[in-house]
Amino acid sequence: MRDFLTTRRAKITPEQAGVPTAGQRRVPGLRRSEVASLAGMSVEYYAKLERGALAGVSAGVLEAIARALRLDDAERAHLMRLAQEANGSSVLVRPSHRPKRFTARPSLQWTLDSITAPAIVVNNRQDLLAANLLGRAMYSDVYASAAGAPNFGRFTFLDSAARRFYPDWNLAADMLVANLRTAAGKDPRDKGLHDLVGELSTRSDDFRRRWAAHNVRIHGTGTKTFRHHIVGELELAYETMDLRAEDGICMTIYAAAPASPAAQALALLASWAATEAVQYVAGNQA
Repeated sequence: MRDFLTTRRAKITPEQAGVPTAGQRRVPGLRRSEVASLAGMSVEYYAKLERGALAGVSAGVLEAIARALRLDDAERAHLMRLAQEANGSSVLVRPSHRPKRFTARPSLQWTLDSITAPAIVVNNRQDLLAANLLGRAMYSDVYASAAGAPNFGRFTFLDSAARRFYPDWNLAADMLVANLRTAAGKDPRDKGLHDLVGELSTRSDDFRRRWAAHNVRIHGTGTKTFRHHIVGELELAYETMDLRAEDGICMTIYAAAPASPAAQALALLASWAATEAVQYVAGNQA
């Protein structure tokens, strides 16, 4: 909580908040006293909350802080989750059991295979758990780089191929870390996530710097650009949806605008994927 609130107020200038300035400022963004004034509370109380002493804090107080810091929807939800965790109230809603290893149900794989666009299944730790044929083809670099289960965090920060696969690597890296930080707020006791963050922090300065920024996001819909080693650039829209039968797991489906260069590239990718699949089956039979 301390780091999250500190980084949020550091991002807002006094001018953005409508706070008058006078003299030199020793801190970037807003002072604690200015946030407290904007939120309608004493600076002592706000300072206590920022230190993480959140026992008994009301939703109204948290909302006031969210407004003062101009938090977006993802940041506001993250603030509420952190407060719940500090209060211990999140224990009431946290799943009592989380499977150690995910195995795609046959019906889930059938569903993926029935989708004609690239489709993948990912968990909160950004493990790539399942995909249809076109999804595997689109993310063939991610699969090729994985010693074990493919993970987007390890691929993005530890594999040089990611710099080619993501034309705007910095944006892809920012989004990936924000997704992981959001997941950490939802389940701070996820040992697998802790281990992944520890590994990436140790091995990548780029990851460690982004993790310290405490940025969060809602991964729901948007556009992503990829540079595939077979078909070139792909600018695709995506829609992400939670799987209600599997806690912390979501499905993402990609689509190209009709009659666009990306649509033509996807058709070429589908043809390449089908050829690769036939050769794989033939090789196994031989």
